[in-house]
Amino acid sequence: MILRVPLVLSALLAFTSAGLRAADTIKVGEIASMTGKEAVFGQSSHKGTLLAVEQINAKGGVLGRQIELVTEDNQSKAGESATVARKLLSRDKVVALLGEVASSRSLEMAPIAQRARIPMISPASTNPKVTEVGDYVFRVCFIDPFQGTVMAKFAKENLKIKRVAVLTSVSSAYSVGLAKYFRERFVADGGEIAIEQRYAEGDKDFKAQLTAIRAAGVEGVFVPGYYTEAALITRQARELGLEVPLFGGDGWEAPQLLEIGGPAVNGTYYSTHYSPESDSPQVKDFVAAFRARWNGETPDAMAALGYDSALVLADALRRAGGTEPAKLRDAIAATKDFSGVTGVTTLGAQRNATKAASIITVKDGKFQFVQSVAP
Repeated sequence: MILRVPLVLSALLAFTSAGLRAADTIKVGEIASMTGKEAVFGQSSHKGTLLAVEQINAKGGVLGRQIELVTEDNQSKAGESATVARKLLSRDKVVALLGEVASSRSLEMAPIAQRARIPMISPASTNPKVTEVGDYVFRVCFIDPFQGTVMAKFAKENLKIKRVAVLTSVSSAYSVGLAKYFRERFVADGGEIAIEQRYAEGDKDFKAQLTAIRAAGVEGVFVPGYYTEAALITRQARELGLEVPLFGGDGWEAPQLLEIGGPAVNGTYYSTHYSPESDSPQVKDFVAAFRARWNGETPDAMAALGYDSALVLADALRRAGGTEPAKLRDAIAATKDFSGVTGVTTLGAQRNATKAASIITVKDGKFQFVQSVAP
């Protein structure tokens, strides 16, 4: 016997079936610089995030449902993160946003998430202003006041520098903030900022600034920018005969620092969030899994933070018992002693994580761990 279903009922059943299939997954939005100037950061963070999601789903997902990661590329362009955040919230109905790495782009996303009252977790944006946007905005990394303090202490105590230059990107919230906190701590500890120079993102010629810095007779140069400019600045400094140590923050961490900078970056230093050389069993497992998934590639800090951001969200979803935004927000805010690849995450009253920093140097064309600095 053939059962003939009326057309309207058939359409209704098809619609209901599609709705149930859609409801079977938990949609999570990710915003990353997959192309453009900071593509290395975005791709690295995405690989870590995707690995975490794949591992979670392989173990049965969360609350009996698979996580569906919906990734949007902001192309490293100003303004694009806000546009794609709106798309993820209105079109894809994601339950949370993961991203961005760069503070300037997280600051574009954060007001969108806050107004929609949908939680947002930044893997690596260190500017304090990011979480100040509102109570639905979180991060799993340390913030620039700590990172600036770490590098000021390292310059004074380890590099034995008393007179320093600061070269800041005025178009980057990350760079401006990190320069501020470095300056305050370095001066408070008795150091001298002999000269400050500025540039803008995308600049390629820094010789005028470096010539002025050389003339100031400094013992080191703090460059709180991103890897492309940091590599070019270091190369041009060496070409001008400026042989003092150059050092920066986590924005330096990318293979392109070595590719663009070449031998000139040997002897430079930067602070970051973890080291793949760690003896931690959790780090070893992560590095092995990442290499297996991504053709032998060694994960950097952006990959590790992307990975941890997804794990923190999954943990909060379990504790919330569902995807209702307010309950999920409260569960994320209550994150305490969560053991991840980049350390133990406890989110404070301002929704920031307090963690140790790692100091890395470049030696013989390779990144090498120097020391860990606790809060």
